[in-house]
Amino acid sequence: MKIGVPKEIKTNENRVALTPIGAEVLRRNGHKIYVEKNAGVGSGFSDSDYKKVGATILNKPDAVFDVADMIMKVKEPIKPEYKRIKAGQTVFTYFHFASSRELTEAMMKSKCIAIAYETVQKSDGSLPLLIPMSEVAGRMAPQEGAKYLEKTMGGRGVLLGGVPGTQPANVVVLGGGIVGTNAAKIAAGFGARVTIMDNNLYRLRYLDDVMPKNIQTMMSNPFNIREAIKEADLVIGAVLIAGAKAPKLITKDMLKLMKPGSVVVDVSVDQGGCIETCKPTTHENPTYVVNDVVHYCVANMPGAVPFTSTIALTNATLPYAVEIANKGTMNALKSNEEIKLGLNMIDGIITYKGVADAFKFKYTPVDDVI
Repeated sequence: MKIGVPKEIKTNENRVALTPIGAEVLRRNGHKIYVEKNAGVGSGFSDSDYKKVGATILNKPDAVFDVADMIMKVKEPIKPEYKRIKAGQTVFTYFHFASSRELTEAMMKSKCIAIAYETVQKSDGSLPLLIPMSEVAGRMAPQEGAKYLEKTMGGRGVLLGGVPGTQPANVVVLGGGIVGTNAAKIAAGFGARVTIMDNNLYRLRYLDDVMPKNIQTMMSNPFNIREAIKEADLVIGAVLIAGAKAPKLITKDMLKLMKPGSVVVDVSVDQGGCIETCKPTTHENPTYVVNDVVHYCVANMPGAVPFTSTIALTNATLPYAVEIANKGTMNALKSNEEIKLGLNMIDGIITYKGVADAFKFKYTPVDDVI
């Protein structure tokens, strides 16, 4: 199979979909790798690193898309890339379709085979290709929150861990999954007082057992959220419903309960956000203010630490990429249930219910089309 790795063009996105080591593994399996010039530079990998393992460097993105049977990306295609994607071409990336009608319609029109990292799912319900970036984003969230709590950055002027004789910051984490667990762990490490909320009592029991003692668990419901955010200096949104829009757990009216200069970091913004006032921002312009609350809603947080993120992502995606390449996309979809669950769209047909429901489009079960 011919595999193309274009340079990411989303604002300040420095990750690349495949490390040179990943390219070498695919080459050893008999596949041809085409990498756009300088695609890996932002992550610390030079064109010569790819050439050494047998990859071909192409100067233009059009050349990469034209030659490839499968495109491997990090972020969803954006407008300049729509026209480059061909009918029948496999595109393996984070799509997050439910947060963008424009992207969904563009990929339907392209008639590509869209396999979304975020919906590849194991039998235990875990999302193996979302986990590494969720770990990165979760660990970054308190770090970013701490920065924007500084007065010079628009915040209240609160130090997350406090010092002797002062109170540490109150941090509320909405969601006890991978993002929320990592966010709570790092916030607790800073010395903050942390409340992690989830609607799964069994998950809360587990977290209560394993988390540090400056983390308390609380059942997620509208009353508890309203009460918790009144005292919060930092709120981290970490809610995920696989392939679907995130629920709005904090409404515009609820936001008015928060203290002036407090900060919200909505990691769920890729899926529409769990805080109603959140909208996607970039690393270039990461924040804005609503009702005196600083909003940090960068949609590609791990892009700020691309060396770590790219290696972590390739560690997770490579076995699936190898299987798709070795078997061919259709055979891989038929034989591997995890990859099949990653299929969101094929030949203009939506095969993932969460995506169809988001825009009231027709849903066709994947088994009906493969």
